[in-house]
Amino acid sequence: MNVLYEDNHVIVVNKRSGEIVQVDKTGDVPLSDIVKAWIKDKYQKPGNVFLGVVHRLDRPVQGTVVFARTSKALSRLNEMFRNNDVHKTYWAITKNCPKQMEGTLEHWLVRNEKQNKSYAYDTERPNAKKAILKYKVIGRSDRYSLIEVNLLTGRHHQIRCQLAKMGCPIKGDLKYGADRSNPDGSISLLARKVEFVHPVSKQDISVIAPLPEDNLWRCFAEISCK
Repeated sequence: MNVLYEDNHVIVVNKRSGEIVQVDKTGDVPLSDIVKAWIKDKYQKPGNVFLGVVHRLDRPVQGTVVFARTSKALSRLNEMFRNNDVHKTYWAITKNCPKQMEGTLEHWLVRNEKQNKSYAYDTERPNAKKAILKYKVIGRSDRYSLIEVNLLTGRHHQIRCQLAKMGCPIKGDLKYGADRSNPDGSISLLARKVEFVHPVSKQDISVIAPLPEDNLWRCFAEISCK
């Protein structure tokens, strides 16, 4: 397990593709249990270890995940996420390049629970939720683009769905139009950076996840870290 930041109230870890953040119907061991076991072992804690889940990443996505280590931090972080006071920056490797090198995407997303998929529309639909993100192309290769994304709303599969709607599906994301899967089952979407005011100390916290270890990410590695 790769711990990116830790103190008495907060821990930020680098989630690997394929891991689930909390228990789901698969029955696989969630990242939250792995983090609890790590804390228990490191500090030789007797009894149960408290750990609060405040947000999630899709299973095939990698990068920063924030957990609360105390109930005080949990309640405050939950409020911060609800109020969009936690700023998350994502990097996505996509097929195709947007017509505009940067811009704002606004769509109405409808979630299909049975398919575990969202559909993006240009106009409002029944049961749709408005989705807004800002994007910027920060790197290019012969076949792919590296796009930085900042979410202004938090919707189901929002980045995956909206980039695909723009004509730029994320590499490896078969569900949203990629030609083929990545060998390891991941999609090329990374929760690159998380920034927030510490819920207890009030210090500014900024945590950056490392780039995944594969050739295409490495070819983008010389791009300035944001």
